[in-house]
Amino acid sequence: MLMISRAVRTASLLAAVSFASAVAAAGAGAQEVTRSGDAALAREVGSARVSLARGLSAASARGKPISGKYELEDGKLQLSVYTEKGGKFWEVIVDHDAGRVTKAEEITGGEDLTAARSQSEAMAKATRFLSAAVARALRANPGYRAVSVTPSVDNGRAVATIRLARRTSAKSVSEPLN
Repeated sequence: MLMISRAVRTASLLAAVSFASAVAAAGAGAQEVTRSGDAALAREVGSARVSLARGLSAASARGKPISGKYELEDGKLQLSVYTEKGGKFWEVIVDHDAGRVTKAEEITGGEDLTAARSQSEAMAKATRFLSAAVARALRANPGYRAVSVTPSVDNGRAVATIRLARRTSAKSVSEPLN
């Protein structure tokens, strides 16, 4: 008979519990993740005066918002919203303290253009605004702040993936856009 050491059994049990926790979180429509980059971004977003939803609204002066995110650019917090207007795509930077558009640049190529086209296709199938999806996600997750929202198509339906942060943790949730 094969004897298994106590350390091996303990390690196997921990692995099984970790896997079950991950499956349960995925089944609940949320994925909890804690990484050092997420923690730094969560701290910065927590101090921003302008919410992601308000940033989407401000950027709508430059076109229909098709995605939005807070990011650390050269160590500084930045609120970036992709918009579409007249068949063109724009990256709109919104001041996260005042809620005003500070810069808008046309997206003309590369990965940004590919992402904008994909997001635009998803939003063409949507009947809800991104800001409504963000609001629903925040109501379901008290204490969190929205960090990003990105639309996609899943089984022919438009959905938004909203990244949420609180203190040093972050998670992603999905909300239907129709």
